[in-house]
Amino acid sequence: MTLQISKHLKAILLALLVTFLWSTSFILIKWGLAEIPPLTYAGLRYSLAFLCLFPFAFNRKNKAVIKTLTKNDWFKLILYGLLFIAFTQGTMFMGLQLLPAVTVSLWLNFTPIIVAIMAIFFLREYPTVLQWGGAILFIVGILIYFFPISLNESQGLGLIIMTIGVFANSSSSVLGRDINRSGRMNPLVVTVISMGFGSIVLLAAGIIIQGLPPISTQNLLYLLWLAVINTAFAFVIWNHTLRTLTAMESSIINGTMLIQIAILAWIFLGEGISLQEVTGMAIAVVGAVLVQLKNSSTLTFRKNK
Repeated sequence: MTLQISKHLKAILLALLVTFLWSTSFILIKWGLAEIPPLTYAGLRYSLAFLCLFPFAFNRKNKAVIKTLTKNDWFKLILYGLLFIAFTQGTMFMGLQLLPAVTVSLWLNFTPIIVAIMAIFFLREYPTVLQWGGAILFIVGILIYFFPISLNESQGLGLIIMTIGVFANSSSSVLGRDINRSGRMNPLVVTVISMGFGSIVLLAAGIIIQGLPPISTQNLLYLLWLAVINTAFAFVIWNHTLRTLTAMESSIINGTMLIQIAILAWIFLGEGISLQEVTGMAIAVVGAVLVQLKNSSTLTFRKNK
């Protein structure tokens, strides 16, 4: 007897696969940071991912779209790349050098709340009462997770860097929504152009500021996996699932990353987590999901993967 899997269930399973791949990125990045400086590492990852996607930008359909881009379109795409790739990914790699993987993942969950507030002013998209309740619940979860607040110098610096990254990620989400909601540019064109500019700036900054050290075969394999599988392949699959899944479903599936990262960090990095931290993390996840519940036009919030 042949087992029939519905289109909807297949999309859910594919989305869960993508979140698992993105969760493993935190572990691979942690391992690679022992040898490669964070900005250089991030720049190499996204430059390689850009090279993987670049050839697909030149089929007939995509070339026709690129030819229609205005100066304003190019400005927005370049700014989008700088915000989402150069600043957001750069700060995430730096944060992972200074903080546990779970803390970085948890801090990134501030993004939906900031986006919801920014969307009021820039997109005229207003949060519901449920979303505001989710924001409050998320903050309560954060306070429980960190209580009592006692940070050493590197942890404090890490959270400052991650806060910059969260604001960059939030700004890129709002700008990305503004770029994509017209439907004039397909996701591949947006991704290739923005990732191209952002990755080049990030790699150049990394090499100038932190240098390009010799890279072992093992870390080169990590880099190739991060670029080809966890970035280029995963983003294509994720965009495919968005054709079937609602924004609410995607948000909930995306929210499982925090739990996946906590388990992977415990197994592979030895990062223990207390019952209090688990409680705070669970409350924060519920709050972050509630912030993203609205309707099918809800913004698609991204973490840094």
